[in-house]
Amino acid sequence: MTAPMFEEVDPASDCLCPGCRLSRHSSPRPYPGLARPAARAAVVVTAASAALGALPPAVAIAAPGQAPHRAALPGDEEFATPQGPWAPLYGRPGGPEKTPAEPIPATTRADIIKRAKTWVDAKVPYSMTAFWSDGYRQDCSGYVSMAWGLPNNEWTGSLGEFGVKITKAELEQGDILLFHNPDNPEKGSHVVIFGGWTDDKHTSYTAYEQTPPHARRQTTPYAYWSNSDKYVPYRYKGLPQGAAGARAAGGARTAVPYPGAAFFRPGAANDHVARLRARLAHKGYGRFYADDPGPRWGEADRRAVEAFQRSQGWRGGAADGHPGPETWRRLFA
Repeated sequence: MTAPMFEEVDPASDCLCPGCRLSRHSSPRPYPGLARPAARAAVVVTAASAALGALPPAVAIAAPGQAPHRAALPGDEEFATPQGPWAPLYGRPGGPEKTPAEPIPATTRADIIKRAKTWVDAKVPYSMTAFWSDGYRQDCSGYVSMAWGLPNNEWTGSLGEFGVKITKAELEQGDILLFHNPDNPEKGSHVVIFGGWTDDKHTSYTAYEQTPPHARRQTTPYAYWSNSDKYVPYRYKGLPQGAAGARAAGGARTAVPYPGAAFFRPGAANDHVARLRARLAHKGYGRFYADDPGPRWGEADRRAVEAFQRSQGWRGGAADGHPGPETWRRLFA
């Protein structure tokens, strides 16, 4: 018996499985004049049937142009991105305990994007358990930890501690869009690095992200392909303030540099407390100072700052009444 002849079969052009989608993005377009995939598939099936006998009745052939397995589902443009928990660099067993009081490393927007590009260029494979040569875990939160230059591998439940919430209009290169899902934090969360708008209407942007099969840079609809309303913009706290990097709306630089958290501890008395009170009163929060609070930082100051933070749309720990760098910047913008 003569052995049957087989030829390579391309998948249907609208097959929706992740493997076929990835293949279409990475493979060149077919040359004009070649047989359509469905027709070529029919040739192979016919040849195999002639050589091996008729196909069993249970085997069905999808009609040309029809995906055989399922219809499209929301979020098809997004691969699953499970993440690992907090870990030290390289995931060393018995490594140091997490210490939130560690100083936040300083960096710049240019350095954040430069580091993000190194993984994209190297096509670092996605993994929630493996660690790249630089010590960072090869998942979405490990990628941001690397780009921000953090001393440990954070996860989506802790990255917010290293940033301040901002608005969509304030997004700049190096900021992040964070979705932490408390109902399924390891498998239902994701984070990407903002690389700049790609259109004038700010409906899409360049996203740097770690996602299967490897780190990538691509145009992404705002805020993301799925769960778009749940992504929150954050700005890294380690960016330079005042003259180097923190800009007010419209591009104007912060007029009054942030003096530091030490000037606003309970009982602190200094010119910065007085300046802050005057600014809060100017912004419409003088009602918290109906009674003379005295020269020292106290509860009236904390409540006034908290009210201002809430007016910015911040909630929870982001509206704690303590004037951090972003609160100060917005007050004096």
